[in-house]
Amino acid sequence: MYKFNLGNIAKRKTSGYLYPMLHIQGFTVNPFQENTYLLWDDARQCVIVDPGCLFPEEEELLADFIRTRGLTPVQLLNTHCHLDHVFGNAWVFDTYRLKPWLHVGELKVLQSMEQTARMYGIPALRPSPEPAGFLNPEQPLTVGTETLEMRLAPGHSPASLIFYHAASGQALVGDVIFQGSIGRYDLPGGSLETLMRSIYEQVLTLPEDTTLYPGHGQPTTVAHERATNPYLR
Repeated sequence: MYKFNLGNIAKRKTSGYLYPMLHIQGFTVNPFQENTYLLWDDARQCVIVDPGCLFPEEEELLADFIRTRGLTPVQLLNTHCHLDHVFGNAWVFDTYRLKPWLHVGELKVLQSMEQTARMYGIPALRPSPEPAGFLNPEQPLTVGTETLEMRLAPGHSPASLIFYHAASGQALVGDVIFQGSIGRYDLPGGSLETLMRSIYEQVLTLPEDTTLYPGHGQPTTVAHERATNPYLR
């Protein structure tokens, strides 16, 4: 596992003045090479997104970063609830007393994680706590002093969410789209037709220079995927 810097003091210059924006740090964890993200504002209020920590050393990696940066975790978000994105939900609750927030359409996926884990040969998995509440894409999401837009993008899973920060031109897209690829659509609740509609309506409608932070692999941009992604031609 490792951490990778995504421009974690993300700022955009506007009219000659540099406005502080949203800070982002990514960590690649677990055998599925899932990307876990930390988001925080200048007041150091921190949101944990898709904690995929499966092993103690991965948990310590996140905890050490949070501790050394002086961050205060205040919320746990799941873009969707496939196994590799929620391995660490129980650890986050045990450590920071945070229960996950997710779209209600992902609840059955979350509740089936132990059964799914057994299918992958993963024993003694700690179940995720039940959600603290459900996210409504029609309402803005607050990360400390920063506001994010939520976009519903099903197709990879029943109710995947994209978290978009317009001020800094960044979006966490879960497993909807990757650099040069798209999310799987052969899992329960998946659909190629629905996924492609989500990509065209919820991802490619973002500004061309928007940086996309996927659930696996390296960051990309809307413009790069529009020009080079073979699934979009």
